[in-house]
Amino acid sequence: MANNDSSKPIVDFAAIKNNLGSDYKPVQVLDGSAKVVNQEVFNSFSDDQLVDFMKKMVWERALHEQTMNFSRQGRLGFYAPTAGEEASEMGSVSAFEPQDFLFPAYRDLPQLIQHGSSVEKGYLWSRGHVLGNIYDEKYRAWMPQIIIGAQYVEAAGAALGIKKNGEKNVAFVYTGDGGTSQGDTYEGLNFAGAFQAPLVAFVQNNGFAISVPREKQTAAKTLAQKAVAAGIPSVQVDGMDILAVYAVSKAARDFAAAGNGPVLIETLTYRYGAHSSAGDDPSRYRTKEEEKPWHDIDPLIRLRKVLADKGLWSDQQESDYTDQCKADFKAALKAADGEPKQTNVELLKNTFEVPTPNIAAQIAEFEAKESK
Repeated sequence: MANNDSSKPIVDFAAIKNNLGSDYKPVQVLDGSAKVVNQEVFNSFSDDQLVDFMKKMVWERALHEQTMNFSRQGRLGFYAPTAGEEASEMGSVSAFEPQDFLFPAYRDLPQLIQHGSSVEKGYLWSRGHVLGNIYDEKYRAWMPQIIIGAQYVEAAGAALGIKKNGEKNVAFVYTGDGGTSQGDTYEGLNFAGAFQAPLVAFVQNNGFAISVPREKQTAAKTLAQKAVAAGIPSVQVDGMDILAVYAVSKAARDFAAAGNGPVLIETLTYRYGAHSSAGDDPSRYRTKEEEKPWHDIDPLIRLRKVLADKGLWSDQQESDYTDQCKADFKAALKAADGEPKQTNVELLKNTFEVPTPNIAAQIAEFEAKESK
């Protein structure tokens, strides 16, 4: 058969590649200069709701600042900074109900606390204390997952359980941009899609997986489009716009709870600081020039301007509320300090319901030591 190099290929793969992700445009209610770009959605929020959103973001920014101080003092264990992600985190978690099952990653302590846990328990979790993983039955949550992406598998299973129980609730789960490069994330999405389980999955695209920039992790034009292969509708949202994040999250929650299957939401946000309190140095993998545009559209600045124009918020209110929050956080750490220290035996006994032979031997060894 003759090979005609000038003939048009049966499939134009170059055109397909160039158009991948072209349908995604981040949803906004407020643009970067705090101008309302979706008046209908903006008008759906009462003044009290707008102030509540602001207070939640101020609370999270204060939590970040005070907790980082505690970490520098050596009073906590692992902590993942959240400055810059307040709109993504507070806007999303506010859309869910206490009996919706939350599966957080390690950067999601703020959502866990807002969902029903407490700052004290968050600090105990940071220290590796078992009491940090015991939650009240009034709300549903799993402890923050350290293994990247593993929470997606757990959340998919919980979502299927919710469906089988006939509940009008959902499971919701978070990972970062780097999490979408993990097999567990896709496996969880594929499972939820196959069983049409009520799952709302969040990808908080904060630009970096530790020091690896998003563009080096994947060739996908968007992270939202990774859900398409699992038959899951997905959307990008401006993750620095708390009103847009909330509105999209609420719509996704209602869609999934109504029996329509899962949804994935990619929030475009930014991590201002280090990956964790372990001490990586962001200046080694990004520049101040790169960071500045994100600081210019800071979520607190954006909503603060809207509220100030409406006469609903002032610098003094914010300062007073920040001081109140930080005092509460100091009290929470003091309460955590007052909890009984966990012994080696208790730690080992909590590992498995029925200890394996090697752990049983270790329990016996430490019981002998701790009894002296």
